[in-house]
Amino acid sequence: SAPLYDGEDTHIGGVETFLDISEIKNLGSHLKEHFQFQNIIGNSKPMQRVYQLMENVIQSDSTVLITGESGTGKELVAQAIHQNSPAADQPYVVIDCGALNDTLLESELFGYKAGAFTDAKSDKPGRSAVADGGTILLDEIGDISPAMQARLLRVLQEKVIEPLGSVKPVRVN
Repeated sequence: SAPLYDGEDTHIGGVETFLDISEIKNLGSHLKEHFQFQNIIGNSKPMQRVYQLMENVIQSDSTVLITGESGTGKELVAQAIHQNSPAADQPYVVIDCGALNDTLLESELFGYKAGAFTDAKSDKPGRSAVADGGTILLDEIGDISPAMQARLLRVLQEKVIEPLGSVKPVRVN
């Protein structure tokens, strides 16, 4: 809008222009629907395939393996799957497996009981127990030892953990 003045700077009215933006809104909605998933944006054929795969696993209660080079957005994919899954209101826990040696990783994942080792003064739940009912992202899992990978595989198959210093298994999902 803009005011109108005559030749003597006397205000004589105004002009207002209207623009129908419904088409712009529809286009934005279409782009968001087809080229975005959560915080992931892309419209290439490979990205469309990733979105399709994500849609397929969202309703599943299966373990999902996300592969790709470092920096390609694997964690964004994991977050999007979690946020759109039935477990979205449950915990989302990330652990960088490659940053920890097997012993630390085991205590972080499975927790421990008081007295399990010298500094274990109280029980500590592992991140697997904290994420129970939700999602746990085991980032850089390929960097851990084969022995630890075998232990994790068993946990994923059986959905049972055993905190360090405990003889009582704990069910987790």
